[in-house]
Amino acid sequence: MSELVARTGRLHQRYEAGCRLVAGCIPFKYRSPAETSDGGSQKILEVLMISSASGHGLVFPKGGWENDETVEEAAAREAVEEAGVRGELLSCVFTDNDIRIWLKIAQIRYASQGIIGVIEASADYEEFLGYYEFKSKTLQDDCCPEGICKAAMFALLVKEELQFWPEQSTRKRSWLTIPEAVHSCRHQWMRNALENSFLKWHEEQMVNTSKKENHLILPASLPN
Repeated sequence: MSELVARTGRLHQRYEAGCRLVAGCIPFKYRSPAETSDGGSQKILEVLMISSASGHGLVFPKGGWENDETVEEAAAREAVEEAGVRGELLSCVFTDNDIRIWLKIAQIRYASQGIIGVIEASADYEEFLGYYEFKSKTLQDDCCPEGICKAAMFALLVKEELQFWPEQSTRKRSWLTIPEAVHSCRHQWMRNALENSFLKWHEEQMVNTSKKENHLILPASLPN
């Protein structure tokens, strides 16, 4: 039996402009290499999906983002509560606004010292998959009368699968290939997150396998 307990209620739920804020993730791992036709080997990418609360179709773990946690902490918590997995949450380190401000300051300071060159931010500095809006009748309340939710989705590299977890009595786990996940996914917005964001992000990761990390690398400090 799991000693972990799932959070319930909406006392600490975050809202923004009438939208309920949600955090979730697409858990993934690599299956043991399979032999290819040319005698080589390749890693098989799989994503973890769970049965929906209603029992119809499969979904990715997600839930309300509460006001005593960061959005990354909320996504990681939901992965444990709903899917019983822990791992490395690949999250955005800087927001777009952070990047713009830093680059502007850096360019001004470097220029004032006669340092010539273009300072650029890599387009793949973040592993945050994006925000997705959806509507749910079951999530309507006084702060969110129309049931509109805004979900922040992340990629989670699974490193531990728990034998027991809070929602194991109502959630079944399934490791699927990408085509299987696309076919089985209950919600269109989750399918979009998988096909349009996760797959694009993963392909970029494969292209940049020589890099230790695929985050934006900034100098330790700006010029004085």
